[in-house]
Amino acid sequence: MSENCKQQCSTCSENCDERDKKQSFLVETNELSNVKKVIGIVSGKGGVGKSLVTSLLAAGICKRGYHTAILDADITGPSIPKAFGIKEKAMGMNNRLLPVKSQLGIDIMSLNLIVENETDPAIWRGPIIADIVRQFWAEVIWEDVDYMFVDMPPGTGDVPLTVFQSLPLSGIVVVTSPQELVSMIVEKAVNMAGMMNVPVIGFVENMSYFKCPDCDREYSIFGESKIEEMAQKHNVEAFAKIPIEPSMAQACDNGKIETVEEKWLELILNKIEKL
Repeated sequence: MSENCKQQCSTCSENCDERDKKQSFLVETNELSNVKKVIGIVSGKGGVGKSLVTSLLAAGICKRGYHTAILDADITGPSIPKAFGIKEKAMGMNNRLLPVKSQLGIDIMSLNLIVENETDPAIWRGPIIADIVRQFWAEVIWEDVDYMFVDMPPGTGDVPLTVFQSLPLSGIVVVTSPQELVSMIVEKAVNMAGMMNVPVIGFVENMSYFKCPDCDREYSIFGESKIEEMAQKHNVEAFAKIPIEPSMAQACDNGKIETVEEKWLELILNKIEKL
């Protein structure tokens, strides 16, 4: 920095070295943590199944022999602990928090693991919620994690922006549904990733169809699939269609998500494994 720099760019010449430096908002993990790859699960709106996809991807990678973690960044709507059947609370050690392990050994941190009652609402403004996400990243002991999946809230607001800027994302998986409105809104998330220079690993279309158990005929209850069209438009190779499956919803409600097969997500799991 120049000795004469007054930290006021309006007074500097166009060739000032300080103009070319990009400010980094990345937050470091603590000295006891080591996370190799971070994958964000995003969407432009709520109710399309981000938590479901996060859980299935984490379980799928874990079953392939990798130490896996989930950071539940959906602070006002945390559902990850319920999907995994976790009732215990997170414990502390050396002024740090320890994640709770699932049955398969997935490290999980969520607001519902530190509040007294899981139904207690988080009535906080955006900056406070974003700061909690940073604390989950920096103050939790993430020990030798190969893959961390971050379940984000919908939209492009404070928390998604915090995750994009503060965590070293290796890429994102975009979750959508067949409805035209949802597809349009999802493009906002894709465009945000492009603006933040974060690659899109793949698209997942949830509630893509319903297969009749009697005749095996597929019904497009929410409209015809647009996932292939979206993938082609954005030059994304890996995509998946998850059907409406009552047994999968029941597994989430009963905390048995790890027992569900991830057969629809093989292409995306393969791509994540090769990151």
